[in-house]
Amino acid sequence: MSQQPAPAPARQPLDEHAAESVRAYAAAERAKTDVLASVLEDIAANGYPSPESGVPWETARDAHLARLVDEQPRVA
Repeated sequence: MSQQPAPAPARQPLDEHAAESVRAYAAAERAKTDVLASVLEDIAANGYPSPESGVPWETARDAHLARLVDEQPRVA
């Protein structure tokens, strides 16, 4: 086995529009991750919420589907 690191693959640069789209996607994913982390930190500090304070999954699903219908189409 060689001790030399494998050569890095060649990269193809993005045009400015594509690069900005990737940055926006990364920012949106980072924001979602931050929300998830804060929820987990809250659970760790305070325990699970009571079932009575929750939202039934059917209600959450229907609300989410309604939001998706209202959104503009976009390419990931």
